[in-house]
Amino acid sequence: MPDTPAPPRVPAAEAPGLRALLTVVVGVVVVVALALGRDVLIPITLAILLSFVLAPVVELLKRLWLPRAPAVILAALLALGGMVVLGGLIGTQVASLATEVPRYAYTIERKWDAVRDLTVGRLTALQESVNLGLGRAAAPEAPAAQPTDADAPKPIPVEVIPAQPGALEVVQRLVTPVLHPLTTAAIVFVVAIFILLQREDLRDRLIRLVGATDLHRTTTALDEAARRLSRYFLTQLTINTAYGVVTWLVLLAIGVPGALLWGILAGLMRFVPYIGTPIAAIPPIALAAAVDPGWTMALLTLAFFAVGEAMMGYVVEPLAFGTSTGLSPTSVIVAAIFWSWIWGPIGLILAMPLTLCLVVLGRHVERLEFLDVLLGDRPALTPPESFYQRMLAGDPDEALDQAETLLKARPLSSYYDEVVLKGLQLAAADSARGVLPAERLGAIRDSARSVVADLAGHADASPALPEPANDTAGTSLAEKALPVRPPPQAEAVPADWRDERAVLCIAGRGPLDEVAATMLAQLLVKHGVGARMIPHVEVSRDAVGRLDPAGVRMVCVSYLEITGSPAHLRYLLRRLKQRLPGVPILVGLWPAEEAVLSDKTAQAAIGADAYASSLHGAVTACLERAAKEAEPRTALAAE
Repeated sequence: MPDTPAPPRVPAAEAPGLRALLTVVVGVVVVVALALGRDVLIPITLAILLSFVLAPVVELLKRLWLPRAPAVILAALLALGGMVVLGGLIGTQVASLATEVPRYAYTIERKWDAVRDLTVGRLTALQESVNLGLGRAAAPEAPAAQPTDADAPKPIPVEVIPAQPGALEVVQRLVTPVLHPLTTAAIVFVVAIFILLQREDLRDRLIRLVGATDLHRTTTALDEAARRLSRYFLTQLTINTAYGVVTWLVLLAIGVPGALLWGILAGLMRFVPYIGTPIAAIPPIALAAAVDPGWTMALLTLAFFAVGEAMMGYVVEPLAFGTSTGLSPTSVIVAAIFWSWIWGPIGLILAMPLTLCLVVLGRHVERLEFLDVLLGDRPALTPPESFYQRMLAGDPDEALDQAETLLKARPLSSYYDEVVLKGLQLAAADSARGVLPAERLGAIRDSARSVVADLAGHADASPALPEPANDTAGTSLAEKALPVRPPPQAEAVPADWRDERAVLCIAGRGPLDEVAATMLAQLLVKHGVGARMIPHVEVSRDAVGRLDPAGVRMVCVSYLEITGSPAHLRYLLRRLKQRLPGVPILVGLWPAEEAVLSDKTAQAAIGADAYASSLHGAVTACLERAAKEAEPRTALAAE
């Protein structure tokens, strides 16, 4: 009895190594450092982000023939002046509203009484009516007990009058609340000015520090981070300013007092993701309810904020930022929670730009790729991995949906080569390692064949490609670009090559080779060549004698997983040549097996007439063979 090969052993799960534990320790240390050093890191971070905002302004001033130092100082003064004007407007509006607070409070009290009468009052009346109906009316209250000693002495009232504060104490009380914000703002502006003055020098020092061994990748990462942050801040500033102006005009038309204040507040709070606009909408809605005796003004204000935020989120921002900002919605929420926990309200405002920096860093630094996977909005799995995962889950419909999306930009042969075959190779590799049971492998084969059958109606032609979109998300390291290869070009196909028996697509011994052979036969039919798939069992030693050679013009043998020069492939080709003498045989290795395709000795040992590493190449070889046979007939007909 011949020796049977031992089943492959399943590799044991490896314990986390020192590198993984070191990564966890470094992450914990970084989080602790961010929390403990917030008083130092927050001004520096604000200064760096402010420098990104002012960098385009500085470049514009430099184009106007201003030297760098005056351009930086002028840009900083413009920013500071804008903040002072904004603060003055806010203070003026708050002071004007403060004088009308008593009148607004009276209106609110009346409305509150009306609402209470409509709710609590009716419930109380209903409860009393129910009690009366059940004969359980409330008993009259007992008269209060009279004091027994009317001549008791009354306590003497004592009043404590605090001492009047001095002038120095008054000044201290006024200055202390604003001293810390003013100090932080001064530090931010000073650091931002020095960053703008030494921008190139700081960039070179950072490259020397973290990326001197890979200048190209480090320079690309820094340039992309600077470009994306500057574009993000300027675009967001423009959008939020426009939103604040529109809010001011609409609330002014509705009649809400302090419309300019609420417009400024709405524009500023839009920098806070998700919760900024609802928080900014509460004061004007409450004020509208206090001013108007009815509810019309409050409802109009509520409708404006609801419709306006929907328009900004679903129309304006997608047009301004492109398809996305590069961050997933979940990562924005998680980042907002994390940074607000670490740095408080300032962290909530800085959550988006800081997370965007981390995503850009993860796209260019291989060890930090997990940041792009966790926080970015690019697909975490490559198309072949996604196809294989959906086959494992037994969901061919979802795989078909992915296929139809990819086929909008590439021909069918390119999709088969770059997605399906590579996805099936992942399954074959898992099967070879012994981690994929035979029944799961059979289910994957059936699901893949159903997807191929559903794609039979797609032509193998290059679709009309749309204009490239404005991609602000970048390209992830995990997402490999899929090459778009043009479909094979069919020339004149002879009539005998259009017969169903013209090309035999024979599957190899692997359980997934039938899927590859089916795809090859399908593509050949789409290009006018008759083809049919036959399983490996029909060319075994016992069954090859029953193979009908009539009309066969070419044989294509498909192997998805093969190593070296196996004997069974050589003997299969020998049997085919004995049964089909003179018929050329092509061996397709999907994807390419370098050990065979680059070794002429191995090719000679296998004995095939041609080799192909892709379905595109196999279809091209068949079309060229058909055209070659058609040439003598055309010449003979011309004579």
